[in-house]
Formats: sequence, structure tokens, C-alpha cells
Amino acid sequence: MRVLLAPLLAFFLLSPGAAVAQESGHVLLWHAYRGEERTALEQIVRALNAERDDVDVDLLAVPHEAFRQRLTAAIPRGNGPDLFIAPHEAVGEWSTNGLLQPMPYPPGLPEGAFLPSTTDALRFDGQLWAMPLSFKSLALYYNKALVGQVPADFDALLEAGRRAELPLVYEAGNFYHHAAFFHAFGARVFDEQGRIRVDTPEAAAAFAMVGKLVADGVVPPESDGALVSNLFNAGKVAFVINGPWFLGEIRPEIDFGIAPLPTVPGAGPLRPFLTVEALYLAAQAKASPAAMAVVAAAIGGAEGSLIRARVGRQCVPLLEVASDPVIHDDPVLAAFVAQGALAVATPNRPEMGAVWEPMNRALRRVLRGADATVAAAEAQQEIGFYLRPPPQRADPTLYMVLAGLLLLGGAIWAVRRAAAVDLVPRMRRSLPAYAYLLPAAAGMTLVVFIPFLAGAAVSLFAHSGGEFTFVGLSNFVRILTSQEYGITHPLSFWFTLVVTVAWTLANVALHVSIGLGLALLLHDPWMKLKGVYRVLLIVPWAVPNYITALIWKGMFNRQFGAVNAFLDLFGVEPVSWFSNFFTSFAANVATNTWLGFPFMMVVTLGALQAIPRDLLEAAEVDGANAWQRFRHVTLPLLKPALLPAVILGSVWTFNMFNIIYLVSAGEPDGSTEILISEAYKWAFTRQAQYGYASAYALLIFGILWFWGWMTQRVTESS
Repeated sequence: MRVLLAPLLAFFLLSPGAAVAQESGHVLLWHAYRGEERTALEQIVRALNAERDDVDVDLLAVPHEAFRQRLTAAIPRGNGPDLFIAPHEAVGEWSTNGLLQPMPYPPGLPEGAFLPSTTDALRFDGQLWAMPLSFKSLALYYNKALVGQVPADFDALLEAGRRAELPLVYEAGNFYHHAAFFHAFGARVFDEQGRIRVDTPEAAAAFAMVGKLVADGVVPPESDGALVSNLFNAGKVAFVINGPWFLGEIRPEIDFGIAPLPTVPGAGPLRPFLTVEALYLAAQAKASPAAMAVVAAAIGGAEGSLIRARVGRQCVPLLEVASDPVIHDDPVLAAFVAQGALAVATPNRPEMGAVWEPMNRALRRVLRGADATVAAAEAQQEIGFYLRPPPQRADPTLYMVLAGLLLLGGAIWAVRRAAAVDLVPRMRRSLPAYAYLLPAAAGMTLVVFIPFLAGAAVSLFAHSGGEFTFVGLSNFVRILTSQEYGITHPLSFWFTLVVTVAWTLANVALHVSIGLGLALLLHDPWMKLKGVYRVLLIVPWAVPNYITALIWKGMFNRQFGAVNAFLDLFGVEPVSWFSNFFTSFAANVATNTWLGFPFMMVVTLGALQAIPRDLLEAAEVDGANAWQRFRHVTLPLLKPALLPAVILGSVWTFNMFNIIYLVSAGEPDGSTEILISEAYKWAFTRQAQYGYASAYALLIFGILWFWGWMTQRVTESS
């Protein structure tokens, strides 16, 4: 540790941020570790705080899914950490956006002190930006009860796995998992000029191979993490390609081993993506350089690396530790270290964020039988859509003048209105009432109005490279004109609007009809056990919708789903539900119908209780049959309760993000996306185009406002 401490101390003292808070020994360190990794880090920090009086380290565990957003929001405002631990993929984005201080290779250490691929992953524009702490990659898990020896040849491996129900399972539709085949055929995401090229013959060959594996029944076509875990734990699969996180999902009774991935005949070894977790120095760090050097040495030095390897089960890149028996004699760590040496570092360029979604879609097209070359070309085209240059900067003068005129006009109208209705005396008389309303008004202002105004303002800007540029209404023009793609393309606003309207109408119609029918049955005085039925029928509404969505997604699995198993009883061929627009749309609607009908049933049942039986009996005495009593007595009396429920249900359904995101995920090819899920993707998976996404959100608000206004007019006139 002392060998590493001295050069790190010199680096931090000479770094650009060394003038900030020179005397502060308090270091705030953010991380997203959980389980054993978190335990190891806390052990290192506890020992450091106990040994040294001049350093006080505070650990803050930030949820992984919110880590990047919190960093990018906190560091520029000086509220972020001094040091933080994170994967390397965002190095290009963070360094470009000014969130990091550069970290040159630690002086005093030999050039090969770390595994070379881990330091290469942390370089951007020729500069090292972080200190590698650990690395992760996919490897080959195998069931020892089914496989005696792991062949080094991929074809031989598949033959050895024939004893199981399935030879090999992995998330075949995920480009992160497919990357091992992608690299084996010599394909790369970026060419030598730094341009994204995924439409090469090598990429198409990798696609074609995986498509053949699925077509031959070797690999399941629709597999996610849960399915992979279930099949391996059930002893139905011989080999699984997965990462170190899979260890926590394997049952204790499963005797398994881990080995490096095999070689594809005629291509090369399967080389998965390598993820490097590193220690970064924040641009707005407040702790003293000396204190941060001590912390870096404690965590990344030899002693800290051994603790993280032994307790945290991490593959550490410090070569002097890699040969230690703690790692060398551990079959799990040794296998991942061997695989890590053959892995390819995930590109850290900012443009990489535009690659994942198009490549996932292209891969799933191939798994559904599409031509591999065409799928690769379509992925290249879609990446071009996401990397299009932002709109040109606009002059804000005209917009500011218009905004000023609107505010002035609003103020004049408000003053004239107040004078006309004698507002001031009325307000004085109502001061106690306003006092009661103040907390709710303040909450609405903070939670609704301010975020809405902020979103409206962001819609006038384009976000690129960490900076916002004023572009006026260009985002709205781009959305409404579908400039880059045709109006029938799934990325088109108008195509998605049609799908969203169809989605809303289908769901609301089913919610109302099923809810109304069940309510009428439960209201029948001759129905027995009504209380039991009511409880059971409310359960779908009571269960959190994301849990229900995941359950239904599994039920629609082509190979192992309950829906196809039920159809098989009647001799119906298995349906690939997410490979066709209509079946995928139907799967989404079925899931949301299950979630939504209880609400309509409860509302209708309550309204039925308020209808006097005398009216129905009088109609029956007058000779009205059951249908006439329902049409002319029951339904008109239900309308005052049903109309608001229909309005509310339609708004909920219009923005039902969870079902689309979790069940179909927009498949096939994004055609079942709705407006709210498209807005989410433009903001968080397509190069952080926040202005474009905010414009989407405003258009959604406008559509719903118009719908609310129209239904209010209908309600008032009825």
C-alpha cells in the first residue's frame, strides 16, 4: 500500500483540483455496491478511519439505477462526492461534460501494474480518467451433473450439452450478451476512424450464426434473466453464458463450475464485453488531495484489493494481487480472471449510448427469422437517427418578447377581472379558507406546476455534450413533421399516436364492458358468496402493476409460457407473441385489461347500490324485459358515475408506461410503443435528448388536455 500511496499522493497534490479545500480530511465517497462488494468496501473504510486521524471517509450508497443521473446533477453544482466508484462506460460522456478531473497513470508504478485492458478502458482522448478497481465480464457456467468436461470448441460444447433438455441458454436478444459472438467474428462497434459501423459482413455473420442457433432449437429465442436462472436451477440446461451477478441466483444444491467461453470454429474465441469498475475524482471535489490519495491507496492498493477479492469476490486488476492464492486457488475468481484477459472493453465513447437499442432490435429481428445483413443495415440506419446533429441555435429575442406580451396580457386580464368582480373584498372575507388551502396549493406548486414549467422550458432547448442550446420550437417541428423517417415508421410521432389511441380505446372498452358485466353479476340478489368473489376480483388491481406485468410477460413466452401451454392442449401451434404487431399488441392489452377491469367493477358496483329497486320493479311491472330495464333505467343512472371513471381510466391507460415497457418492450421493432414510452426512451436511452423528450411530453399533455375538455363538454351537456 505504501508503494502506491506515495505516487498517488504526488498526483493528487499536483492535480488541477488541489487548490480546493486543502485542509479538509473529510472524503465523501459514492458507490452503488450491494451485498458482498459493499461489505468489503465498508471493511476497508472502517479500518482506514480507525487507523488515521487525518482522514474521515463517509460512504454513501446510491441506487445503481439512479447513480448516473445523480452524479450529473450534483457534481456541477458542487453537491456531489469527492470520489466515486462506477463502471467505465460513461468515461467519455463524463470527461466531455467536465464532471471528472483527469487521472494520469500513477507515477512510480511500472507501466504494467494493472491488467492492460482495464486501463485502456479508462482512457479517453489519450488521457487516463480513473483508477481501475475491478472488472467483470460474461463467462461460461456449466452444470457438473450434466457435463463432465468443458470443451474448448463451441460445436463440441453444444454436442456435450445434448444430455440436457437444452444445451445452451443465454439472453440471446440482448446485444451485451451477443457481443461475445460479435467480437468472435472480428466485428467491432467503432472502426479505425472512430465511426460506428455495425453493418459490416462480420457483424452480419455473427447475427446469422445466432439466428441459426435459435432456428435449430439449440438456444431459446425469448430468454431473459429470470428464465435463464429458472432453467439452470431446474437442471434443464447444460451451459449458461452469464456474468458474476449470476452467482447469487444459483441454488445451493446445484453443483456448477465456471470456465472461459469457447472458440467458434472458423471465427475465433468468444470475447464478451469487459466492464471495469473504477475510482474517479470528481471535478468539484472538496476534500484535500492528500486525504483522497490515502483513500485511493487504501481501496485500490494491494491490501484493499485482497480484501475486495476475498470478501467482495471481485476480480481485481492489480497484477501483483492477481497471482495471490486468494484468487489463484479460487475456481470462480480464476475463471473470471482468465476470461477477463480475453474480453473486449465496452467502448466508453459517448456515442455508444445510441448503439444498444438498435442492436437489440436488429438481433431480435434475426432471431425471428429476418435476414442478418438487412438487420445490420437497419441497425446502422437507426443509430444514425439517434446521432443526428441537434437543431441549429435560435435567437431567443422573439420568444422573450412573445413571453413578455403574454405575461403582460395575462396581468391586464387579471386586473380587469379582479376589478369587475370586486375581488379584493371577497378575498379578505375568504382569508381563513385560503389558509386551509395553502398547504395543498404549496404542494401542488412544488410537485406539479414548477416541474411542468421546467419541462416546458426544456422543450425549447437541445441537449448535446452536456450543454443545453436554445432552439425554439425546432423540437416540436421535428416531431410533428417526422423529418428523418416516414410517417409510418415506428419512430414517427404520428404512428405512435395512432397506436396509443388504439391502445387506449381497446383497453377502456374492455375495462368498462368486463367491469360492468361483473358488477351486474355481483349485484344480483341471488348470487351466493358475493363477498368472496368481490375480494378475488379486486386482487388484480391490488397487486403492483409491475409485478403483474412481469408475470404476464413470462406467461406469453413462446417456448415456456403458460399461454402457449394452454393453446397446446387444443392442438394450436405455439405463438411467438412478440414477433408480430397484432399479437404483441394483444399481449399488452390482455395484461392491462387484467389490471384495469377491477376499478371499473368497483365504481359500477357502488353506483348500482344507489339505484332504487323500486324503479326496476316498476319497469318490470310495466312489462319491460331485462334488456329494456338495463338500457332505459340502469344505464342512464350509471352514467354520472361511469363517465368520470371512463375519463380517469382513459388518462391512466394513455400513459400506462409500465405495461409497454415490461411486457412487449415495444416489440416488434418498436411498433407497440406508446407516446409516454417513446418520450422516456428519447430522454434516457437515445443520447439524453431531453429537449426532444420534453417536447414529446408537452404534446402528450396537450392531447390529454383536449380530451379532458371534450369529455367535460359531453358530461355537462348530458
